[in-house]
Amino acid sequence: MRLSTPLVLAMALAAGLLGLFAERHLHRPRTPFPVAGAPASASRPGDPMPALALPGRDGKTVRLPADFARRPLLVNFWASWCAPCLREMPELDRYSREQAGNGVQVIGIALDTPEAVDRFLAQVPVGYPILLDTPGGADASVRLGNARGVLPYSVLVGADGRIVAQKAGPFAAGELAGWGRNPDP
Repeated sequence: MRLSTPLVLAMALAAGLLGLFAERHLHRPRTPFPVAGAPASASRPGDPMPALALPGRDGKTVRLPADFARRPLLVNFWASWCAPCLREMPELDRYSREQAGNGVQVIGIALDTPEAVDRFLAQVPVGYPILLDTPGGADASVRLGNARGVLPYSVLVGADGRIVAQKAGPFAAGELAGWGRNPDP
């Protein structure tokens, strides 16, 4: 069977378009929830961290950054169904223990149900505090600059309460040690 030149060109064009689609949509972090109606005032580096009041796993309200003032704060957003989130949690836990005392404080905020969080943490416990939020267009991650809704999402806040750095996606091995190198300008 001999293929005509127009047919070969059409097949090549279709393959190219399929490749572009795959590159743009299959190899980037997925948006796990819609962020339509995201607040226009999403935070950026240099901005003060907006005040947040979220429940801990025990139901008690935790206020950020007020309850963790005077030290840098790494806020990590995750969910039990997010594989990259779960892979980086042991490293975040190690980093948190290493920073204990006067270093960076680590806080996890789960955009998930309390039951799913409890089930996950029963199998993979972490020593840093975990807070809960409901995913959506105005959740805490969006207010802290996560306009695309990508998880994991991390924000480094300096001891002065200002946002130093933001990161969409998981940390690579060893990246935490140098991330936001100078959290206190």
